[in-house]
Amino acid sequence: MKKYSLLLIISFLFFGFQKKEFTWVAIGDSITYLNEHQNETGNRITKGYMTRVVEKLPNIHYTNQGHNGWTAIRIATEIENLGITKADIYSVFLGTNDWWGSKPLGSFSDYEKNTGNQTVYGSFRTIINKLHSLNDHAKIILITPMQRVDFVYINNPKNNAYGSYKEKNGQQLLQFANAVKEIGKFEKIQVVDLYNQKGMAHENLVKFKRLKNPETGVYQNYPYPQFIDVPFNPETDEYPYPVEAGDMTYDGLHPSDKGYGVIADQLIKLLKK
Repeated sequence: MKKYSLLLIISFLFFGFQKKEFTWVAIGDSITYLNEHQNETGNRITKGYMTRVVEKLPNIHYTNQGHNGWTAIRIATEIENLGITKADIYSVFLGTNDWWGSKPLGSFSDYEKNTGNQTVYGSFRTIINKLHSLNDHAKIILITPMQRVDFVYINNPKNNAYGSYKEKNGQQLLQFANAVKEIGKFEKIQVVDLYNQKGMAHENLVKFKRLKNPETGVYQNYPYPQFIDVPFNPETDEYPYPVEAGDMTYDGLHPSDKGYGVIADQLIKLLKK
């Protein structure tokens, strides 16, 4: 009898203190997608933010729903075709491609009135409605876009874009970040505000951009903001972000290991609860 009772106590202690398992679907663009595609970064990163989160919180199991180059509008338009599954946790990390692609941000009324996927506000409503339909009790975390400086794709320098230090077709990236925060406040959803994250401002994204001095033709390391408007010719110039130029990003846009570490730390703070 004593032996039986002891086994019951041991079983209770073992199973009673086991951590509950959770499923997490991470929805996003290339910043999310690259978690499993380090080779597409020239191996500048070793692991993305999801891997880093589950290393610290091994009772969480993630699915990568990152889509390279996609906007919130495209995610919303294709939401029924993506195979997004029921989960305990959803994160939505979108907006930077909408800004660069000059997609209309719209207004909060587009979200409130569910006007459709013509605007970013409306698209977020479509996405969040879908997540609620899959699991109305799921935890949803919204992540604002990060600030960005001049992006140059490591595998094709012809693919490049200036940073969020100026407008694109009359829209600021800050407006897209504020939209995410506004939606989070309305829905009482937690928001990771990377746009205003300490240490992730424009001057922290790269240490320098290596460009030819227009007067001498000699390569020079230009820190932010000195490199703004210094010309770069993808046909003839060296890749402007050697390994040692990396800081929070390795290419002006996509996080480095250091940047992914900051993102993961912010998510871990929320998910620990």
